Amino acid sequence: MSRGDRKSGRTVTAEEAELWNELARTIEKTKAKSRVGAREHEASAKAPPAVPAGAELKPKHSARKPAPSPPAPHPVRKAPPLADFDRRAVRQVASGKTGIDARIDLHGMRQRDARGELRAFLFAAQTRGARTVLVITGKGGEPSDHDNLAAALGKPQRGVLRRAVPQWLEEPELRTVVLSFTTASPRHGGDGALYVQLRKGGNRDRG
Repeated sequence: MSRGDRKSGRTVTAEEAELWNELARTIEKTKAKSRVGAREHEASAKAPPAVPAGAELKPKHSARKPAPSPPAPHPVRKAPPLADFDRRAVRQVASGKTGIDARIDLHGMRQRDARGELRAFLFAAQTRGARTVLVITGKGGEPSDHDNLAAALGKPQRGVLRRAVPQWLEEPELRTVVLSFTTASPRHGGDGALYVQLRKGGNRDRG
């Protein structure tokens, strides 16, 4: 098979045609390899680096250390119970054989003021080593319309402290100071006053 050379008019021999075809095939293979190589390079550039088998993946940010646990709260000490103010002790105080170490008169005070004064008095008396104190509340009387009006106006009411003071003495805070209490004898105010025995050294004495 022969081809004509249009420029020179020379006839191309079969051997030259075969060489030309071989050269054309070589060029096509080279272009194809270049295109495949370019795609493989682009794909490898986009793909993340391979992780070796058995390798441990570590997070970018280290895990935060857990916050330390708050310290356990201290156990709340239970207030000691009140003891009985026995009759013999009452007779000794009433007759003067056992002296009254201190006294406070709450009669005529408002409840808020009376409560604060009583608390301060009892703690101070215990600090001074007092054992028996007298708390005067006033006898007052049963609640009436007059007392309701006085309460609305913020004024003292009759008999309120006589009912309230025993309740205050039974509260946990004051039980750490108060050992026992009872109604005073007529000599010291009767229903309008209380004998109060105090504990030694901050509730070490329980009876």
